[in-house]
Order: sequence, then C-alpha cells, then structure tokens
Amino acid sequence: MLAADRIIALALMGLSLCFMIYALRLPIGWEPETGPGAGAFPFWLGLGMLLASGAILARSFVVRPHSDETFIPDADAIPQILGVIGLLLGAIALIPLLGAYIALMLFLLAYLRIIGGHGWVLTGILTLTTPVFLFFFFEVTLKILLPKGITEPLFYPLYAMFF
Repeated sequence: MLAADRIIALALMGLSLCFMIYALRLPIGWEPETGPGAGAFPFWLGLGMLLASGAILARSFVVRPHSDETFIPDADAIPQILGVIGLLLGAIALIPLLGAYIALMLFLLAYLRIIGGHGWVLTGILTLTTPVFLFFFFEVTLKILLPKGITEPLFYPLYAMFF
C-alpha cells in the first residue's frame, strides 16, 4: 500500500499545483462587498491538498510496510467501498431536489450510522451540526450560496437576518 500512497500523493500534488496555478489568474484575496475573489477557493483548497498530499508522501517514507498488505482491497472491503460510492452518488443526485444541506444530512446519517456503525448520539450531533456550520461558513461568512432545492423558502428568514 505504500506504493499506492506514493503514487496517489504525487498525483494529487500535481493536481493541486494545477489548481493553484490556474486560480492565480483570478483574484484570490478578499473583495470588498462580495467576499472572496473568484480564485480564492481553488487556490486555498489546492494549497491544502498540496500540503496534505506532501504529508502523506513524507509519511510513506517513514512508516514500515506491513507484511500482509496488498494493493487490491480484500473481498470484505468491496461492499463497503461500493456502499460509500452509492451514498455519494445518491447525495449528489439529491442536491438539486432537496438542496445541499438536506442531501448532506442524509449522507451523514446513512454513512455514520449504517456504514460506520456509530451510535445515535454521535450520528445525531454530526448530522445536525455539520450543515449548520457549513451554512454559516459559506452563506453568511463567505457569501457563497449553496443550492437548496425545494427547501429554499425555509431559508428566507435566515436571509433576512444575515443579509
């Protein structure tokens, strides 16, 4: 798996650099009255990806490989991998209809409870607080509106309070 870690880390580092280079064509700083410049998210996310990928690459040279590791996941992991892919595709498909926040809540609920096997308390806390945090981060702080689908009218009172 260390070979896979290194290959993926290098590929992600290259992709991150591409994102950052293309983002520099646009303003990446804070624009008065409008929030972050158009290149801010691609640049800063690219930088975060570059640093995280660099850490993974560095770690792959420090840790010792396990003798029983294989490049191909074992048969027990395949249903779990397919389940996560299915949940992600389902959440993406629900975004235009139900909005990003409800789709995210449903994804987190299914992922944490069914696939992760976590308890109801942790699942409930993360399922309810993550969309609230993202609303305040994207919509209130950065002034970036996320799709809300049929739930848009429920956000009108919040828009009145924060905009």
